[in-house]
Parts: sequence; C-alpha cells; structure tokens
Amino acid sequence: MRPWISLGMAFAALPCAGRACELALLLAVDVSGSIDAAEYRLQMDGLALALRDGIVVEALVEQRAAVALMQWTGAGRQFIGAPWTSITSSEQAEDFADQVTAMPRRWHQYSTAIGDALVAADHAFENGPECRRRVVDVSSDGISNEGTVIQEGRRALRARGVTVNALVIETDDSDLTGYFWENVITGSGAFVVTSNGFEEYSERIRQKLVREVAKQLAELRN
Repeated sequence: MRPWISLGMAFAALPCAGRACELALLLAVDVSGSIDAAEYRLQMDGLALALRDGIVVEALVEQRAAVALMQWTGAGRQFIGAPWTSITSSEQAEDFADQVTAMPRRWHQYSTAIGDALVAADHAFENGPECRRRVVDVSSDGISNEGTVIQEGRRALRARGVTVNALVIETDDSDLTGYFWENVITGSGAFVVTSNGFEEYSERIRQKLVREVAKQLAELRN
C-alpha cells in the first residue's frame, strides 16, 4: 500500500455482472487548515444533501455509478474515507450519503497540496472500478502551497482518461476560480463551479453534481 493514501477499497461492492458501470466518480474534499470545523460541516452536509437529490440519484442509479470520497490536505495526507461503492438503487445512494454525513474529519491543521491530491486520485482509479467514464470532483478554498507540483498529477489523470472538475470556494479577491481553470482541471468538458463563500456550497455542489452526472447521462441518451 502506498504511504500517502489509505484505500480501504471494498471491491465486492463494485459493479460486475450485468449492465456495465458508466461512471466512476471520486469526490475529493479539501480539509486543510484554512477550513474551520463549521466550514467542514457545511461541506459534508452540503455534499450529502446533493447526493440525495432526486435528479442526481436517478442518474447515478441508471449509470450504475461507482462513487468514493477522499479527504485531502497537505503533502502525503490523502485518505479514502468512503471506498468505491456501487450505486444501483436509491437505497445505496442514501447509504453512501449517510457515510458522508457521519464521516469524521481526518486532519485539521495542514497545508494545501493539490498536486498530491491529484496523484492520490490517480492511484485510486488505478485500483478502482472499470467504468466507461471517470471523473474527479475536487473542491478547495485555496491554491496549492506545498507538495507535488499540480502538473504531475494532472498529467497522470489525463493519460488515464480521467476528467478533473472543480468546485472553488472563493473567500477573498484572489481569483481562485481562474487559478483552477488554468492549473487544475483537465479532460473533455472539464469545468469549474464557483461558490462565493461556504454558505453557497450546498447549492453549488448540487448544481455541479447535476452537471457531472445528470447532464452527461442526458447526452448519452441522445
């Protein structure tokens, strides 16, 4: 096992026989020191609420999606808190959302190593399900300030055919959105959604998941 990521993968839960998995979605949540306890709670509760949204649930089930959640912060600190889980029913979607709600925070006071997070995401897909489309949904409130250069992880994911989308939490006038457009996202149709503060996070992550999951499903049907 690589030292920088604890996988804890539950492969028995992944799609196997029958209709193929259309989507593997890795939710990568920033838990760096700039995020306080209340802001962490806003992220996790907002994400769980989005995962319970009827449009999102229907799209995940129809695509037999596999979903996992990774907490990440500074160099060498990435953790799969919810392992790859097959979503083939609304009950499984609800169970996964419950895991997100109940998930304890792994770290509290470290820096922001986006490059390390992307490298860890690449290894999660290396050991993950075989799905037609693979996406990293990374959220953050800051630029990378330590660890592996972003381009290393970005190149590895692009070579694997993984799309990286981002939800940026703007808390000042530093144009974090522009930074993520230029440096982080990659892949066909990659995009950034902006949340102006943590209070908007719940609605913005719901919009992002609808775009990633339901909109893509509509395009597949056409």
